[in-house]
Amino acid sequence: MWCLELLIPLLLIISDANCQWNIWLPRDISAMTNSCVVIPCSFMYPSGIRPARGVHGIWYFGQPYPQLFPPVVFKSLTDVVHESYKGRTKLLGDLNQRNCTLLIGNVGTEHSGRYYFRADVGGANKYSYPDYAELKVLDQPNIDIPEEIVSDETLELTCYAPDNCPDMTPEIQWMYTDYLPDPEFSADYTEESNTAVISNTLTFTPRPMHNGQLLGCRVYFPNTTLVYERLVSLDVKYSPRSVWVNVSSEVMEGSSVTLHCEVDSNPSPRVAWLFGDQEVLWDTASNISLSLDDVTPENEGIYTCVGDNGYGIMNTSLYLAVKYPPREPVVNDSMTVVQGSSLALHCNTMGSPAPTLTWLKDGELAGSITAGELSVLEIMDIMPQQTGQYRCLAENEHGRASASLNITVEYAPVFLEESKCTVVREGVQCVCVAVGNPEPTIEFYLPDLNITINETDGRFNFYTHTDGHTSTAMIKLREKGERADNNGPAVNVHCSMYNIYGRESVLLELQQEKKYMMAVIVGTIGGVAVIAFIIAAVRYVGQNNKKENGNPRQDVVLENPALYYSAVKKDKQNLRKKVLKTELLGSKFNSILEETTGEDGDYQPVGSVAGLERQELNYASLEFIGARPREGASGRGDDGSNYTEIKAK
Repeated sequence: MWCLELLIPLLLIISDANCQWNIWLPRDISAMTNSCVVIPCSFMYPSGIRPARGVHGIWYFGQPYPQLFPPVVFKSLTDVVHESYKGRTKLLGDLNQRNCTLLIGNVGTEHSGRYYFRADVGGANKYSYPDYAELKVLDQPNIDIPEEIVSDETLELTCYAPDNCPDMTPEIQWMYTDYLPDPEFSADYTEESNTAVISNTLTFTPRPMHNGQLLGCRVYFPNTTLVYERLVSLDVKYSPRSVWVNVSSEVMEGSSVTLHCEVDSNPSPRVAWLFGDQEVLWDTASNISLSLDDVTPENEGIYTCVGDNGYGIMNTSLYLAVKYPPREPVVNDSMTVVQGSSLALHCNTMGSPAPTLTWLKDGELAGSITAGELSVLEIMDIMPQQTGQYRCLAENEHGRASASLNITVEYAPVFLEESKCTVVREGVQCVCVAVGNPEPTIEFYLPDLNITINETDGRFNFYTHTDGHTSTAMIKLREKGERADNNGPAVNVHCSMYNIYGRESVLLELQQEKKYMMAVIVGTIGGVAVIAFIIAAVRYVGQNNKKENGNPRQDVVLENPALYYSAVKKDKQNLRKKVLKTELLGSKFNSILEETTGEDGDYQPVGSVAGLERQELNYASLEFIGARPREGASGRGDDGSNYTEIKAK
């Protein structure tokens, strides 16, 4: 046999003179269960010993010393062996040739262990060699698996089977390789220390999908029923190949939300949740959850789940949107501006979703509606009527909020149409009405007398009233002397108004009484005609009744008839009551201009000052009597008009 052929050259080179008790045998040897195994063995004894009856030997199991009664595996002198080795062992070598090779058949796992050889060369020359061969009986083949299998790196798996049974030669097959990408197989045969091993190597490149997959190696002996199999599960290391998180979501302010993350990797990764660049939670696991309670807008942003297992890093992000109603807008402070200037009103707020911003002036739409967190209302060349309250209204589907400011426009004085002079009972009454901001100051100027009348001039009764930005001033000029013509007195009164932004002066027109007198006359005639018509109608009806009743004619004695007033008369009485009431209260300035009529002192309005009747005025009754004219000035103007001489009472 092949093992004996190796021993012969070895024995030839040994020097008999130096020979001692030595033995050579494989330290380790293996066999498949129910197969056989040959343990190669050669021994030496001292050269001075001459065996008289030949050389004998004993194989022990477990230990070499007979006094400990180890199980006898094989004994050359007798067939007495341990029960478990009966019929299983055979000496293949020639002890006289110092060859102690042993065959053990039909081995089982119980035969695994150490085997020792004891030589008996006669007499006291018996020696138990301390060296041993350790037999391993396998019930499945060995698979050489690397300590680390990494995805996308070439992997080699080798399946081994012992070939130490001369009568049977094993073969190897790989199982469950159909799903592998381009597998390659290579067989090999190895002899070492007079033991033989066959192998088959599987080569492929694993993927993450192969993690946990089964591979199998089958060893069988042809023409027998002996089959041995071994299955292995691949532990493929791979970097995170997927990181699953919640989809981006929307939550209401004050609610709770949980963010989940799952990482597919091997080994389990270190998983961390990051909010922006800040790590808020981590764990070593395949999944992790981040819980957020009482969510605020500060929690809105990008959340990232990062998985790192040492073989690679992977991350996935989501956006958490926090919905909330608009916050109270921030607007400009209230301001005062000058007419004609320009300004921009800013409105800033926050809300989710982005609110719509609307500018309102005194409740009316004042600009375009914008969507966002900033709205600018530009007002160019501002006018006085643009004074008022401006409010910014922010709205979204979750609520609304607003803020306001006031704008005050300052401007130069402006005359109103109510400014005029009218004829009244005492003479001529002049009224001047102006609007401006700041409220204007009003002065009357009589150029013919070179007099300026204002509230600081104590020589004249002059009074004003202010209502908001509207100023009203009035004086009364008592007429003395003859009228210049039939159209009434001549008046030359200028009204001057001013504030910090300007001054303006205007000549006040005189409203005459003629057209009002015509109305009184026509009204009186019409009233008399109506009364006459009624009296005639009453008499006619009385005569007809008398005729119809057959009564004799009787004189009709009329009692005092009811007094009928013309429309004009009634208007006069009502007007007188109004004037008296106004003078008593002293709280309103009556816009009815009076004119002297008849012997009984009746009067009627000759003009109207729109709006003055509604103004509350505090004033004193004024009279101007016989004021001296200026030196060198006559009672007549350059245009031939008559002026009334006036003086202060």
